[in-house]
Amino acid sequence: MVFPSTATILQAKLGVHGCPAFDLQAVCSGFVYALTVADAMIRSGGARCALVIGAEVFSRILDFNDRTTCVLFGDGAGAVVLEASSTPGILASDLHADGRHVGVLCVPGTVACGQVLGDPLLKMDGQAVFKLAVGVLDSAARAVLAKAGRSEADLDWLVPHQANIRIMTSTAKKLKLAPEKLIVTVDEHGNTSAASVPLALDVAVRSGRIKPGDTVLLEGVGGGFTWGAVLLDF
Repeated sequence: MVFPSTATILQAKLGVHGCPAFDLQAVCSGFVYALTVADAMIRSGGARCALVIGAEVFSRILDFNDRTTCVLFGDGAGAVVLEASSTPGILASDLHADGRHVGVLCVPGTVACGQVLGDPLLKMDGQAVFKLAVGVLDSAARAVLAKAGRSEADLDWLVPHQANIRIMTSTAKKLKLAPEKLIVTVDEHGNTSAASVPLALDVAVRSGRIKPGDTVLLEGVGGGFTWGAVLLDF
């Protein structure tokens, strides 16, 4: 639907009427953005418990004649529950955007007067995305570590948005993180945009890699151009 939000439709299905429900659009950075918003609402006393979901249906907006994009993206959804606690789970977050780079990753179409206007299929300049992504993810990672009073050596796991393996390994290398501490699911799920971080987190927890007490860095970068990071003690 154009509206109402997906969140309100899901709220009705869950039977949890009355609490705030809204969508947040930051594309591939969406889950990191949403975590930060939910954390702020809980810290301010505006909420006690929050369901944060990253979900995408990219198959609707792919050009299946464009092999440079259609083989990369997938559909998926993942979720976490945040609750107020005397022990902080989320230690720090860092969010950014730069609208000057809107054109490097976008779907330049819309619905108006009962018709689709523009091009409703995904467009991406892969080289431009790569060059931007590696630099901004490194700076966001260092920013959250500094805010939390932590260092690279304190990191146990990196759970990045599953954009592509080159961006992920480059980010881990800049943080001097061992390759086995990088959670990779892009080979299983593809790039599921806002869903990729919670999906990768779920895989890492279910496989027994991420355990209570571990320090985990979540990162995302995507169209807009948006990026951000969240540091947490699991």
